[in-house]
Amino acid sequence: MPRERRLTKSSDFGALRAENRSWSDRLLVLRVKRNGLGVSRAGFSVGKRIGNAVTRNRAKRRMREAVRLTPVQQGWDFVFIARNGVVEADFKEICSSVESLLKRAGLLARAPAPPPGEAGIP
Repeated sequence: MPRERRLTKSSDFGALRAENRSWSDRLLVLRVKRNGLGVSRAGFSVGKRIGNAVTRNRAKRRMREAVRLTPVQQGWDFVFIARNGVVEADFKEICSSVESLLKRAGLLARAPAPPPGEAGIP
């Protein structure tokens, strides 16, 4: 994930923490805020109670890849916060959790419509 698409500053994470818009499931918590930029930026938070450094970094890598594979609307900052279940979950479950939370938040980008004549209809 390129640097311009990541939240890196503590102040950015703090602004999202102050925002009251959040959604959650058994694996992740999603917090969102409009950023006024032409690009969406993602941040990932995994607390020490999840496990040691190796476990936390693995969880972040898996969440980052799940977000990279999911189409997201532009102009938003969002943070995924890991819950205890993320360690035991397989990658498919994490992808499903990311997609469902983004859908509930209304941030999933719609797939572009196929050009006329290419919709599979003769």
